[in-house]
Amino acid sequence: MKKILLLTAISSSMLVGCYSTQLNMSMGNMRLITSSAAPQDVMDFATKTCKDDFYEGASFLSKAGKEYRFKCVKAEEKEVLIPIPGTTITGEAAIATPATEPK
Repeated sequence: MKKILLLTAISSSMLVGCYSTQLNMSMGNMRLITSSAAPQDVMDFATKTCKDDFYEGASFLSKAGKEYRFKCVKAEEKEVLIPIPGTTITGEAAIATPATEPK
């Protein structure tokens, strides 16, 4: 009996560190991601998902509970990539603003 309780306690503590992130919907350039992970991990996942679909990066739109909405942005759209508040956009995703564009 003690072995079962110890095994249950160890298994529960190991599951606490596990998070789930999945792409629920992809329609055009819009992405709906459900996640229980930290916001920075969600932002990194969204950026990678958009880049895998040949976009420049992901721009945060909204959050409702565990659902995050993102817009995948093309380089030629010249939009600012907006991160989830309190996070940063990592990787090679450049923020295209009129002030930083070469003339």
